[in-house]
Amino acid sequence: MAAFDETFDWVVVGNGAGSMSSALVMRKAGKSVVILEKSPWAGGTTAKSGGVMWIPNNRFMRAAGDPDSAEAAIAYLDAVAATDPGEAPGTSRERRLAYVREAPRMIDFLVDQGLKLERSADFWPDYYDELPGGCKTTRCVSAQLFDTNELGAWKSKLRPGFLPVPVRLDEGMKLPYYKKSWTGRKAFLKVILRTVWTRLTGKAVVSAGAALQGRMLAAGLKAGVDLRLESPVSELVVENGVVTGVVTVKDGKPWRVGARLGVLVNAGGFARNQAMRDKYMPGTRAEWSQTNESDMGEMHVEIERIGGVLAQMDQMVGYQTSLAPGWETMFPTPPIQSLTGKPHAILVDQTGVRYMNEGGSYELYCETMLKRNQTAPAIPSWAIFDATCIDQYMVAGTMPGANKPAAWTEQGYLKKADTIDDLARLIQVDPATLKATVERWNSFVEMGVDEDFHRGDRAYDAWLGDPFHGPNKALGAIETGPFYAIDVVPGDVSTYGGAVTDVHGRVVRADGSPIEGLYATGVSTASVMGNVYPGAGASIGPSLTFGYVAAKHAAGLDNQL
Repeated sequence: MAAFDETFDWVVVGNGAGSMSSALVMRKAGKSVVILEKSPWAGGTTAKSGGVMWIPNNRFMRAAGDPDSAEAAIAYLDAVAATDPGEAPGTSRERRLAYVREAPRMIDFLVDQGLKLERSADFWPDYYDELPGGCKTTRCVSAQLFDTNELGAWKSKLRPGFLPVPVRLDEGMKLPYYKKSWTGRKAFLKVILRTVWTRLTGKAVVSAGAALQGRMLAAGLKAGVDLRLESPVSELVVENGVVTGVVTVKDGKPWRVGARLGVLVNAGGFARNQAMRDKYMPGTRAEWSQTNESDMGEMHVEIERIGGVLAQMDQMVGYQTSLAPGWETMFPTPPIQSLTGKPHAILVDQTGVRYMNEGGSYELYCETMLKRNQTAPAIPSWAIFDATCIDQYMVAGTMPGANKPAAWTEQGYLKKADTIDDLARLIQVDPATLKATVERWNSFVEMGVDEDFHRGDRAYDAWLGDPFHGPNKALGAIETGPFYAIDVVPGDVSTYGGAVTDVHGRVVRADGSPIEGLYATGVSTASVMGNVYPGAGASIGPSLTFGYVAAKHAAGLDNQL
C-alpha cells in the first residue's frame, strides 16, 4: 500500500470546465475533493474562451418553446461523425448516446446548485445544420454575467477573460453592426451604460468563459472544494493496476495525495508544446493558439505511460487567426479572424486561388487550410476584401472602419492597393490568377449562389455573415476600391485528442478494459465528437458533462443525479 501525505475521496488534475462539475457532484454526495492546478490561475483555458456549452434538448430550449429531442440530437451527432470517417476511437454511438442523455441532466444539476445559466443567443445554429437533426436556432448555453467580487480573496486568482467589457454573448454579436442597424446601436448603448454602472457601483463584472468559470469557482468554494493553485501533478500512482493517487508539489517538495474513489484528469491539451505539435499535427504553431501557457500535455504523456490509449491526436479545435502587429497589447490571445465569412471577403491560397467555404465551421476551416497546404502553399493564406468590407466589419479584433493602427501598414501586415492587380503584386500572387478568382466570386454573388463551395447555403453561414445584408447574407462582391489583404493562419482554441475513455469517463487500455481509479474529461481526452466539431461549445459541453458523469460513477450515483 502506497504511503500518502494526505488522502481525499476525489482528486482532480487541472481546473478546466469539467473539474468543478465533477467536484460539485462529489460534494453533493458528501465526499472530499481536491483540485490540483498547475498554473497560478483558476479557471483554465475555459476562462479565456467564449464559455459556450453545446447542450442538446436543454431546459432553456424548452422554456423558449424551441423543440428538440434526444432522437434529433443523436441523429445529428451520428450524421456529423459520418462526415469524417477517419479513425476516431474517442467516439462511438454508445458514448454519443451517453452525451445526449447526460448533458441536459448536467445543466439541470448545475442550475440546482445555484449556477445562473442562460441560452447563449436565440440564433446560433449548429455548424452542419443541414444534416439530419441539425438545429437552425441554437443548442448553446452559457453563464450569465458574473461579479467577481463574489469570489472575495479568490477574485484576483480567476484567469482574465478575452472580453474587457461586461457584454453578454448575444450583445457582443450585435456590436459590430452599430454602424448599420438600430439593433447594433442599442446593444452598443446598453454595454456602455452597463460598463458605467458597474464602475460606479464598484462591481467587477465579467462575461463569457470568465463568467462561467467564475460562477463554477464560487459554487465550488461554497461547497467546500479544496482548490490548490501552482500544484502541478507529475505522476499517477498505480498499485496493482489501480490508480490510487498522484504526486504533486507542496512547499517546493514532492507531495503524495491519495484518492479513495478515483482521480479525474482534466488538465487541458498540448497546444503549447511545440514538440508534441510537430509529432502529431505538423505545420501548426504553438504561438497561434488561444490556450494557456501551461497547456503542455504532461498528463497525456503520463496517461500513456501507465497504459492508457491516446487517440485523435492529430485533431485540434482550429480557429482561423491573423497576427496583427501589437495584438499582444490589445488582447490576451491572438484575435480570432472570422472576416472571410462576411460579405465582400474571400480566402485564397498563395497562388491566388479560392479553396473553401469560408463560412463553415472554424475547425473545418483550419483543417482545410492544412490539407490544402499539402498540395499548394496555403499557410498563411490571404483574406482578400474591399473598402465596403473594412468599413462594415471587424478586422483582426478592431471595430469596423478603415482607420486601422499605423503599425499595420508600416510593418506590412495590412496590404492596400487601388486595384486587384496591384494587390496581387503586394502579396506576390499572379495578378491574372487573383483577378480571375475575384471575378468568379463576383459572378457567384450576382447569381446569389456560390457554385464552387456553397457558401451561404447553411443557416450557420448566414449567421456568420451579416444579418442586415441581402439577399444572401454571406455573399457580397469585392468591387469597391481600395482593396485589402491580410494573412490568415490555422490557429486553435485547443487540441482535440487525448485519452480514450468509456461511457463512464474511465480511461481505457488498448484491449478496451478500464484502468480502475482513473477518469478523464475535456481535451485531455479523445473527443466524443470524433474528428468533427458539431457546434459552438462542443469541447466545453463534453468537458462539463463527462466530469459530471465520471463523478457520479465513482461515487456510485449513476441513477441518482
